[in-house]
Amino acid sequence: MPLVLTRDDVSRVDAEAVVNAANEHLSAGGGVCGAIFEAAGRRELESACKQLGGCPTGSAVVTPGFGLKARWIIHAVGPIWRGGSWDEDTLLRSAYRSALERARELGVRSVALPLISAGIFGFPIDRALAIATSEISAFLDRVQDVEVRLVVFDRAAFAACLADYGEVAACVDEEYVDARRGRDRMGDLRLSMPACGAAADVISGDAAPGGSCFGSARPIADERELKDLLVHLDTSFSQAVLSLIDERGLTDAAVYKKANLSRQVFSKLRKDDGYRPAKPTAVALAIALELDMDQTRELLQRAGYALSTASTFDAIVRYYIERHSYDIVAINQMLFAFDQPLLGSS
Repeated sequence: MPLVLTRDDVSRVDAEAVVNAANEHLSAGGGVCGAIFEAAGRRELESACKQLGGCPTGSAVVTPGFGLKARWIIHAVGPIWRGGSWDEDTLLRSAYRSALERARELGVRSVALPLISAGIFGFPIDRALAIATSEISAFLDRVQDVEVRLVVFDRAAFAACLADYGEVAACVDEEYVDARRGRDRMGDLRLSMPACGAAADVISGDAAPGGSCFGSARPIADERELKDLLVHLDTSFSQAVLSLIDERGLTDAAVYKKANLSRQVFSKLRKDDGYRPAKPTAVALAIALELDMDQTRELLQRAGYALSTASTFDAIVRYYIERHSYDIVAINQMLFAFDQPLLGSS
């Protein structure tokens, strides 16, 4: 199942289990912890936590969800940031592993987590994000059919912690300007275009028969070229993906996991030659197959899509493919920062 990034308050997320960024005493604190206690019902949750008798840093325990949409609350205790020399990274990894293991033991199909320790505990957001995505990805490699949602409250702070954000933002702005210039040039061309008959006179030196803007069209392909083209077009998106998987000696599981897709979504490729995926799904498969820019364009065309110069989503995707960077988690983090659809998660 995919890793999904979402902007929300974790106490309001509709998942079977939510993770609370707890303290060792399991008492109501501030930030995420305080919000969960308020939403769940402070009296009931405090009573349940008191019976557990606390939880050491790096571990996780479970209580009912009480008033939350979630059936379960997994209380994970992350470390307080003390400068990085007190084994904070190891303890934070342990907290995520413990929380995800509790989710596996509960048998839930969906679990939502915040960036543990990145709030009032002071853990640097970029460091906390790297640990969170690393541990969640490792968990999803081992465990089938569990959707993990990483819940972020402040998108701007999230964006600021991404190393390539400034460079990507500059590329997005540049593509927008180039696209705008192209539209302006087309507008100028239309405004300066002579009347239909006159246009033909300018181009050919002679008016086109019947006043048409276009003279007789020259054949652009001979019969053999047309036949080759039609054979090429006969290959559907599903067939092309499966052929690429076979050519590269990959397994279905390796591809759909790398594409951030569920097994159920990928199975549609196997069952239906005419399957037309959503664009984020099609792009996710191109990323998983590590296609270059030309190969990506060709594959997307088979699903009826293209990469536009006037789309933030397309500009970000192109940025990573042109640099042969195929880490779908990193790409999705950047898409999330720009409030764009995520690859493979729809």
